[in-house]
Amino acid sequence: MSNLSVEQQMEIISRGAVQITPMDSLLEKLKSGRQLTIKLGCDPSRPDLHFGHAIVLKKMRQFQDLGHKVILIIGDFTGMIGDPSGKSKTRPALSLEQTRENGKSYLEQATIILDADPSKLEIRYNSEWLEALNFEDVIRLAAKYTVAQMLTREDFSNRYSNSTPISLHELMYPLAQAYDSVAIKADVELGGTDQTFNLLVGRDIQKEYGLEPQVVLTTPLLVGLDGVEKMSKSLDNYIGISEPSDVMFSKLMKVQDPQLEQYITHFTKLDVSETLALGAVQAHRVMARAIVSDFHGTDTVQAAEERYDNVAKGGVPDQMKEIIISKPEAREEDGLFWVVKLAVLAGFAASNGEARRLIQNRGLKLNSEVVSDDKLHVDLEEAIVLQKGKNDFLRLSRGS
Repeated sequence: MSNLSVEQQMEIISRGAVQITPMDSLLEKLKSGRQLTIKLGCDPSRPDLHFGHAIVLKKMRQFQDLGHKVILIIGDFTGMIGDPSGKSKTRPALSLEQTRENGKSYLEQATIILDADPSKLEIRYNSEWLEALNFEDVIRLAAKYTVAQMLTREDFSNRYSNSTPISLHELMYPLAQAYDSVAIKADVELGGTDQTFNLLVGRDIQKEYGLEPQVVLTTPLLVGLDGVEKMSKSLDNYIGISEPSDVMFSKLMKVQDPQLEQYITHFTKLDVSETLALGAVQAHRVMARAIVSDFHGTDTVQAAEERYDNVAKGGVPDQMKEIIISKPEAREEDGLFWVVKLAVLAGFAASNGEARRLIQNRGLKLNSEVVSDDKLHVDLEEAIVLQKGKNDFLRLSRGS
């Protein structure tokens, strides 16, 4: 266990938390000196993790570092229901095989942040206990909560008011998640603010099963790089937790000024006030260095920052991914390569049509020059550099 005082532990745990319910219960648990069981459930319908997911994983890592037992529950069984939190319609169901496959990907990425030492991290799949429940068990569980209580949840209430269908299995999701807390006897459950209702149901259900109710600690939803919407891959306003150091540094430098405090608070140990006092430009750099160092190691920071500065000045970085174009279909009869096909093969566009639009919008460069003709053909006798936007570079050369 940690040698820190309860007050010091509370300071670490409270940093960046939106709400701790109830606070006095957490204090009492910490004062007991025993190792607490900390629960975080993950929805395996989303196998690709970004900084929006990382906020709660960082909080879980803090509990690990304080010596507490953390349990990451892969919701392979509940994933077949699909968490309805914040959804305006029923989510499509996944198979148990799909949820387990996604769970493996989630775990691989989550351990970039979490300490994977088996003595510090326990992985459980909730099919272990939920699949074992018979129909009588399910009825008894359902009897512990009312429809009226479920309809106090905003998304259910809105859907009910708008006559949008709510399937019965969706009403079971909060109960199934709550039963996870019963199964592992959780002392504390972590989650984003969008999970508040589900986490509080866990407290109620634990009481029904004669257990001490868990403490609920919620973390905020992270605003994406656009400074407007919640971070999301579909909105392309995200920072992936497994992205290379140079890409991560570059994206962190794009964080909007009003969100700087949020990123410093949740992803660094920097003093927030002192860092912000440096001014937005310098604070961005200090923040980006600290986060890249944490994710990739101190020795990666200088190269990542130098690459960012070089690109910001319109230069081309020395280090970039290289691919050899050997597919015959990419080559025209005269031995030249159509730039549109090269953009697709480079992964800069999903189709020829998308590549053409990229060129029409002046979003593609060839050897630092904007490509303005989508009929351009290129000789790959010598390697070329394709660039999409400001930060994506790829060196291409011709194979045999």
